Amino acid sequence: MRFLYASDLHYALKQFDWLLSEAPDFDLVVIGGDLLDLSSALDADVQITIVEKYLELLRQKTTLVVCSGNHDGDSRNEADESVAAWLRAAGNDRLYVDGDSFDMGDTRITVCPWCDGEVSRAEVEAQLVREALHVKGRWVWIYHAPPEGSRTSWTGRRFIGDEFLTAMIKRFNPAIVMSGHIHNSPFYAEGGWVDRIDRTWVFNPGRQLGAQPATIIVDMEAMTAEWSSQEGHSVQDIRIEEG
Repeated sequence: MRFLYASDLHYALKQFDWLLSEAPDFDLVVIGGDLLDLSSALDADVQITIVEKYLELLRQKTTLVVCSGNHDGDSRNEADESVAAWLRAAGNDRLYVDGDSFDMGDTRITVCPWCDGEVSRAEVEAQLVREALHVKGRWVWIYHAPPEGSRTSWTGRRFIGDEFLTAMIKRFNPAIVMSGHIHNSPFYAEGGWVDRIDRTWVFNPGRQLGAQPATIIVDMEAMTAEWSSQEGHSVQDIRIEEG
């Protein structure tokens, strides 16, 4: 299985077009949140309508996996936390969204929603507890924010990752966590696009302007991850040493 990962597109339609052009070459295309841009003057409902059309086109070309980010909320839960209800409603055949899990070969992929507070964090914890029972091989999480303490959470001044995610990684030991959210961490010497927490590989491709997003290609057979951006190109062996 080979999958193409990007995050933080923020309504950059040329980057959605690029993903459409590349999608047929991969078993999966994965988008790690922040499909919308709340800072845009364009109404969020209009953005959602256009992005939904792109998601439909992408799932016609390959299996598509999408989690929500902090820019994607259009509703509030009972605790007044942001929820991307539109994305959950978009789930379809070959389109896996917040709250979904599925198997591809011996790999189980779990799609986590954006955690905006205690209630949504509790929902994700319950999701991981439930899904852990179904893992037979490798476990991959799609989760918008990077973990606290990882190089993938470096802003240029400090680490601002997700402490809850770090705790869940240490508890469940997934093989891979794909994140985003901190746009510049791969582009700083102190930061990075890849890191390890115990036996878990964590990734953040970063965000760049232009027609092509920063991406990571993960090959689960060769066990490699390949980062490509305007700043460079790098390949990481992601096999876990025994012992």
